[in-house]
Amino acid sequence: MQLDYIDNINEYGDNIVRLYDFNSAEAEKFKQIVKLTLITNNKQLNLSDVDFIHARNCKMTLRISDEDLGISTTNKKKFFCDLTIEGYNHLILLLEPFCKKETKGYQWLYDIDSSTDFLFSPGGTW
Repeated sequence: MQLDYIDNINEYGDNIVRLYDFNSAEAEKFKQIVKLTLITNNKQLNLSDVDFIHARNCKMTLRISDEDLGISTTNKKKFFCDLTIEGYNHLILLLEPFCKKETKGYQWLYDIDSSTDFLFSPGGTW
């Protein structure tokens, strides 16, 4: 599984942080680590510390917040994804199809008006 950041993906100046290049077993492992770390243990999750995630040009930490804010950064290298417990529960539901079988599809992991979106895509495309 790869983690990277892509700047200016469209004419509106939107950006994405994406998790890509994975199979259904890695999708399941990602779902379980999000569930255990954030929802069960109420701790933040630095994706760069996860042994099966290779951070290419950025780092991202998933944090629990009082409101769903999405992804933020100050330097386009270190990112924070701030969602509520409910937001992470919804994110986990969005991961389910990728855990059940191999697919070429993709999923935006939240629907928040933010300049940086979170893409989950086995093939890296959208």
